[in-house]
Amino acid sequence: MEKLYRIEKDFLGEKKIEMNKYYGIQTLRAKENFDITKTDISLFPNFIKSLAKVKKACALTNFELGDLTDIQKDAIVQACNEIIDGKFHDQFIVDPIQGGAGTSTNMNANEVIANRALEILGHAKSSYDIIHPNNHINMSQSTNDVYPTAIKLTLYELIYRLKDSLRFLRDCFEEKSVEFKDVLKMGRTQLQDAVPMTLGQEFKTFAVMIDHDIFKLREAQAILKEVNLGATAIGTGINSKMEYRGKVISNLRDVTGVDYESAGDLIEATQDTGSFVHISGMLKSIAIKISKICNDLRLLSSGPRAGFNEINLPALQPGSSIMPGKVNPVIPEVVNQVAFEVIGSDMTIAMASEHGQLQLNVFEPLIAFKLFNSINMMRRAFHSLGEKCIKGITANEEVCMNNILNSVTLVTCLNPILGYEKSSALAKEALKTNKRVYDIILEQELFTKEELDELLRPENMVTNLSKDARWR
Repeated sequence: MEKLYRIEKDFLGEKKIEMNKYYGIQTLRAKENFDITKTDISLFPNFIKSLAKVKKACALTNFELGDLTDIQKDAIVQACNEIIDGKFHDQFIVDPIQGGAGTSTNMNANEVIANRALEILGHAKSSYDIIHPNNHINMSQSTNDVYPTAIKLTLYELIYRLKDSLRFLRDCFEEKSVEFKDVLKMGRTQLQDAVPMTLGQEFKTFAVMIDHDIFKLREAQAILKEVNLGATAIGTGINSKMEYRGKVISNLRDVTGVDYESAGDLIEATQDTGSFVHISGMLKSIAIKISKICNDLRLLSSGPRAGFNEINLPALQPGSSIMPGKVNPVIPEVVNQVAFEVIGSDMTIAMASEHGQLQLNVFEPLIAFKLFNSINMMRRAFHSLGEKCIKGITANEEVCMNNILNSVTLVTCLNPILGYEKSSALAKEALKTNKRVYDIILEQELFTKEELDELLRPENMVTNLSKDARWR
């Protein structure tokens, strides 16, 4: 079927727009200019919803100030509500990475909202004398306050999802810490035998590490509540009324249900991307920590015959195209790779923030792209780690105990009873004969088997075991 078109004009000329499209000429120009990621901003539905929430708050404010008619306001608000409900997201077609400091994204939202509002009122698309993308939808606004505000709204919501995935992962580790509370194993420092601990303590540590990050994310969210909406171009509030700033923030709170507040200095807030750098640093810190945990899981499960083999990870897929029977730790490996990506994105965000100039940072599209991508990858990776890996981990209790019995450092635990000199002699004999310290002690009749086995009980080998139990 032959496509139908409408003609739209701007000061650069005119373009044909498909009749069924809600975007307009500025969106189409951006689509043609920026073919970078081979995707579009609909990849981030939360961001599109955030843009619609900002536009809704602005429309309500402009109506209150007498600059929009009741009919215009109702149509714009309805269009925004529909977008917030998930409609028309396929009309947001500009590339996330773009020149112009986010203007293309802002105009994409302005045009879609305008044309949908016109449709609601029974008018043809592009009837901009009635509702105009710039004159009405973008009234009292600039990309420079709308765009960063929408980024902050999106990050605030996405961090909730990230915290949910972290809580799930933490709970998975906590459950395993209880399951493995009586599994005695050898602790290690610098990859060398250290002193005994329980496998439950090892998994509890993972849970505590994650819990700390959940708390830190809660604190980080607070800095996102300060927005520069009302700043317009550079923070002076040009083209907006004196009362606009206070009213638009109040309406933003009503629209979002979050107690957002206006930045103390709008000129500073418009050019400063420090909050994004802070959030990125938090994401990097979390990624590093979870990646370290994955490294530990890979080590503990290594083998199964020529490695640690203290735990078994769930077998999810064959691990080799040439080695039959090989199973790889694929979930920890993929989480490692997500961490590497997040760490690299943090450097990108740092460079983009540093390269801001004067009253505006034009690289906010890249900052937003990296932040949204990092959070989405992390939350999916963390949920996969918990669901597909941690929940199915089993312990090789015999291997864990044999490692203790074979370890020369077992004498460290007996040092308070036998004394340093005797313990050193036992260690030397074990290394010389390649015998277990356990067996040498029995041969020398330093303890009976019953006495030695009693000493090797978890509650006797690990002094804070009872405290751990209370924690659980």
